[in-house]
Amino acid sequence: MVVAKAWVLKKSFDGFPQISDFDLKKIELPNLKDGGEQKLLLESVFLSVDPYMRLYSQWDMKTGDVMIGTQVARIVESKNPAFAVGAFVVGNSGWRTHFISDGKDLEPLPSSWPESLPKSLALGTVGMPGLTAYFGLLEVCKMKPGETVLVNAAAGAVGSVVGQLAKIWGCKVVGSAGSDDKVAYLKKIGFDEAFNYKTVKSLEEALRKASPDGYDCFFDNVGGEFASIAINQMKKYGRIAICGAISQYNDSVPQKGPYVQIPMIIKELRMEGFIVSRWNNRREEGQKALLKWVMEGKVKYHEQVTEGFENMPMAFIGMLEGENLGKAVVKV
Repeated sequence: MVVAKAWVLKKSFDGFPQISDFDLKKIELPNLKDGGEQKLLLESVFLSVDPYMRLYSQWDMKTGDVMIGTQVARIVESKNPAFAVGAFVVGNSGWRTHFISDGKDLEPLPSSWPESLPKSLALGTVGMPGLTAYFGLLEVCKMKPGETVLVNAAAGAVGSVVGQLAKIWGCKVVGSAGSDDKVAYLKKIGFDEAFNYKTVKSLEEALRKASPDGYDCFFDNVGGEFASIAINQMKKYGRIAICGAISQYNDSVPQKGPYVQIPMIIKELRMEGFIVSRWNNRREEGQKALLKWVMEGKVKYHEQVTEGFENMPMAFIGMLEGENLGKAVVKV
């Protein structure tokens, strides 16, 4: 019998998450049986921490639930001929060291995955965040070569891929981040313009200086004040992809912001919120393209790796505070 460790929600978040909001539990897992539905035993190797977990915890979780999230896991025991012992998959079983599955909720790593590439990238650049950038730009922004793309939280897991894909597809890219080190990283990976939104005297002036003619596409990960200012610098017929609103996730009292109707009418803008699961039927297409560009060096990656399952809450909180450069993951 395997005893799994799991982080559960001890109490609902009130404002910014605290370490005391989590509790580490031990869960005894049953032995696998022939002929049953539970035919796979897996151990987590890498676990993801993402901004959406803060938002979704309000909707989909109650106290005592295991924290939601994905992992790269290794198959330890198998009674399912479709999955070999030792194979790696992406699961969606939350913050657990071990779990049991019937295999229906697992995504095998692509057969073309090279040994030289960290498997943790299946949680980042070649996983959900990378696919979010890919389909958000392609299907929501519908960007065209020669256009100007703006992305905030640009040094994060999604934003850093957004900028690099936009460059691959022939666009000018402007990125905003929260530290000088992050700005330097953005320029290193090919952003045309980048600035630290925390130190500029005027966000409006910084955006105008970076692209005096305005923006065709705005990939918004932040919302709030940034979005309110950026929308006024969109070009006629501009497109805005609403991917996240991290500036608002930890608010106890909802923000009251400017209304968007007037600039949207005058400039005939299109704004659309999206969740990447809309394109699950095209996951293989996106993953194949991302993997190819990573191997060719056209898409670079950076991971913020925290060692130890016991440090999951700390890694999660640090990510929400903007400590990570690129994708934040925990190595079990």
